[in-house]
Amino acid sequence: MKLAAIDIGSNAARLLITDVIETNGGKPEFVKVSLVRVPLRLGFDVFERGSISEERLDKLIKTMQSYKLLLDVYDVKHLKACATSAMRDAQNTKEVLSRVKEETGISIEVISGQDEASFIHENHVADNLNSDESYLYIDVGGGSTELTLFTDGKMAFKDSFNIGTIRLLKNQVEQSAWDEMKDAIKNKIKGYHHITCIGSGGNINKIFSLSKRKEGKSLSHETLRSYYKEFSSLSVQQRMSLYNLREDRADVIVPALLIFINVMRWADAEEIFVPKIGLADGLIHILYDEVMKGK
Repeated sequence: MKLAAIDIGSNAARLLITDVIETNGGKPEFVKVSLVRVPLRLGFDVFERGSISEERLDKLIKTMQSYKLLLDVYDVKHLKACATSAMRDAQNTKEVLSRVKEETGISIEVISGQDEASFIHENHVADNLNSDESYLYIDVGGGSTELTLFTDGKMAFKDSFNIGTIRLLKNQVEQSAWDEMKDAIKNKIKGYHHITCIGSGGNINKIFSLSKRKEGKSLSHETLRSYYKEFSSLSVQQRMSLYNLREDRADVIVPALLIFINVMRWADAEEIFVPKIGLADGLIHILYDEVMKGK
């Protein structure tokens, strides 16, 4: 059975197509068939001007039309499409969703920050973790950062903060937002036994790739600080040429590192694992459960 999820974030829109293989009596296997990313950067409109421009809406519609063709080619029967921070904040969200539905047939659901934080639970990432440890999942996006704490094999805390890479680039994050995140970590997370972080998002994946670490190995807090210092001293063009980064990655990687560094410091976490999972993966698991219930 082929399932697909579309994650429309503040920086990019992703289409994930997954083949679910049923096993005899065991858990189903989720095999990635295709992952397509288009840097729509909706947050550049929304966090500066409050709404999505006609030009960017046109790009969103063309992206969804392209995704629709891929869904047809792969013979995908079930799709879940969600939008996050930028679409939550846009003044013209209703009009945008209506136009996309009218011109592509794709219905997009705008999910809350709390839903976004809890969807990581659907990745079943906690199933493979040491139940004697506490794990803080950090998902950094263009418009918001979601934190989810697993301890003793259960979800103990989840929250969403309007601190994201594009908001930081556009100087749209007040000190009070940082204080709110810091207080939440100090009050809700600190005090649990030894905390290890799990990172999600294109930026931490890129850092992990650049570090040449073997899959399954962690990155240290010190390593992230070193990359932050290095990238901060370079222009966007220099980051692109020296590290072979796309422009839409080269500009947001510094604010992303700042978020990860601060969260880890406030949580007293020394290392972070990067398992290459994100919101789209969680949506696939939710969709699978919905399909199975409907049978």
